[in-house]
Amino acid sequence: MHRNTKRLPVHLTRRNFLHGLAGALAGPSLAGGGVFGNPNDAGNKITIGCIGVGRMGLGDLRELMGFSQVQIVAVCDVDARRAAFAQQLVESNYASRAKSGAYKGCARYGDFRELVARPDIDAVSIVTPDHWHVPCALAAARAGKDIFLQKPLSLTLAEGRILSDTVRRYRRVLLVGSQQRSSGQFRFGCELVRNGRIGKLHTVHVAFDVDPAGTSQPAMPVPDGLDYDMWLGPAPWAPYTETRVHPQKGYGRPGWLRIADYGAGMITGWGSHHLDIAQWGMGTEYTGPVEIEGAAEYPSDGIWNVHGPFRIEYTYANGVKVICADNRKIPQGITFLGSEGWVAVRRGQLDAHPKSLLDCRIGPDQIRLYASRSHKGNFLECIRSRRESIAPVEIGHRSCSVCLLGEIAMRLGRRLRWDPDRETFPNDSEANRMLYRSMRSPWHL
Repeated sequence: MHRNTKRLPVHLTRRNFLHGLAGALAGPSLAGGGVFGNPNDAGNKITIGCIGVGRMGLGDLRELMGFSQVQIVAVCDVDARRAAFAQQLVESNYASRAKSGAYKGCARYGDFRELVARPDIDAVSIVTPDHWHVPCALAAARAGKDIFLQKPLSLTLAEGRILSDTVRRYRRVLLVGSQQRSSGQFRFGCELVRNGRIGKLHTVHVAFDVDPAGTSQPAMPVPDGLDYDMWLGPAPWAPYTETRVHPQKGYGRPGWLRIADYGAGMITGWGSHHLDIAQWGMGTEYTGPVEIEGAAEYPSDGIWNVHGPFRIEYTYANGVKVICADNRKIPQGITFLGSEGWVAVRRGQLDAHPKSLLDCRIGPDQIRLYASRSHKGNFLECIRSRRESIAPVEIGHRSCSVCLLGEIAMRLGRRLRWDPDRETFPNDSEANRMLYRSMRSPWHL
């Protein structure tokens, strides 16, 4: 894979993105199941294949099955035990439909390429380790599938650019699993900021938890039913140990989340949620910072090697600063600080100063952001309408990019300049090399 440092094509500039979305920003009014006509009409169903049915993937599968217009027709996982459980779960859920002939069953795969090759599948849900997000999504887009893709969008910034360009080239709907955008409290908080209710915005604080370090782990035999070579895929080869992959019993938090070969740790795990909202509130969701400086503690040994306690400072072209740090340094969530007040939002909580801001109403002639009451419902409705989703691929790429830029700055430990239009570090070959990673043969993009 080659580093992409070219300018965006004209149709992908920030101005044209915003112009093209102007008519859709109000978005459809979204609700769960049964909004697309007769839910009992088999020809009206949206057929979905689920790639990755572990801890998060199984939850997303269950949620999708809750919509009457959805039929899950295939599941895929490199762990045959997990794939078999998901298949059984789906077929049990649809048992009454199968008897009537309206449902033909759920196929099971170990290789995502077989699933996306099926012409009868409309869309896919991709909930894999981060290093597999882009390869799976690219295959799906090129096969003409719409895509639900769990965050973070990509492992590297260069991968994210390729995916965004490809999804748009093939005119696919993609929804990133940034579900905070479908929460009224996050939308309203951002609308207050975008409409100047806190005066001139000057600083945004973003905070979340971090991962612990881990001890070294001995190599273990690969369990029966786990295609470990396929699980590694484009990542470097490493000996199997259960802590590297996922628990063989139950669906606890997997160890790969804390290993740099497969992700970046909490900076993309939670950062993709909170920095996404920061960009939404700032109105910078199609661009990025111009300077980044970061520092972090990293484990000196052990299998878990992503960042621990950290602090990153981003500077945007308009002078606004985003301070992103672990929640031991600043309060959890997103806090927008302005010349006349502040707005703080986190899951289940919205606060402001002055308190009267919480009773404000956003008028019809003011900035009103895309409204969605159901994240998965938005995905299904956009499959029908072909509208841009509430968390589309370019926004997902830009939100993930902010996280990955912070990771690069933390690794290098020095101030970096960034060109968000060209997506490159000007005159900084060391930092630019970190925009991409080589892929283990035979995998490529």
